[in-house]
Amino acid sequence: MMSCCDHDCAAPPADHGYRRILWLALAVNLAMFVVEIISSYQAGSVSLRADALDFLGDAANYAVALLVVDRALSWRAGSALLKGSVMGIFGLWVAASTILHAMTGTLPKAEIMSGIALLALAANLGVAALLYRYRTGDSQAVSVWLCTRNDCLVNIAVLIAGAGVWASASRWPDVIVAAIIAGLGLTSAQHVIRQALSELRRPALHGAPAE
Repeated sequence: MMSCCDHDCAAPPADHGYRRILWLALAVNLAMFVVEIISSYQAGSVSLRADALDFLGDAANYAVALLVVDRALSWRAGSALLKGSVMGIFGLWVAASTILHAMTGTLPKAEIMSGIALLALAANLGVAALLYRYRTGDSQAVSVWLCTRNDCLVNIAVLIAGAGVWASASRWPDVIVAAIIAGLGLTSAQHVIRQALSELRRPALHGAPAE
C-alpha cells in the first residue's frame, strides 16, 4: 500500500459500479432485517435475532460507505473506525443476549430458523459475489467486505444451529451459534479498528494534511 504522501490520501476516483453495488447491498440488508427480526420472534431463536440485527448494522455500514466512498482517506478511515466501534458494541450485545437466552430461553422452531437462514445466505452470497473485487484496499473497503463475508458465515452457522435444534430437541445449538456470532463480530471489529487507526495516523507520520 502506498504511503500517505502519495495519492492515497486524496479521494479515490469515482467508481459508479461500486456505488451501485453499495445501494443494492443497502436495500438487500434492510429487507432481510425486516424478514429476520419478525421470523426470530416467531421461531424464538436468539441466533436468528442476532443475525437480523447484524443485517441492520450492515445496512447502516453500507449507508456510511456511500457517504464517504469518494472522500479522502482520513474521512474513509474515520468512518471505518466508527463502524468498527459499532461492530464491537453489536458483538457485546449479542454476547449478553446469548447469556440471557441460555438461562431463560425456550426451544426454538428449527424449521423457521433453517428456512430463513437459507434465504439470508442466498441474499448475502449474491452481495458478496458483487463485492469480491473490492475486498482489498483501505479500511473502509475492508470493513464493507468483512461485514458481507461475516454475514455468509453467520447464515451457515444459523443453518447448522437449526439442524442441531431439530436433531437434539435442545436450545443449546442456538445458544452456541449466537455466541459464535458475538465472537465473530468482536474479532472483525478489532481488525477494522486497528487498520483505521493506522490510516488515521498516516497523515501525521508523513506530514501530509488530514484532508
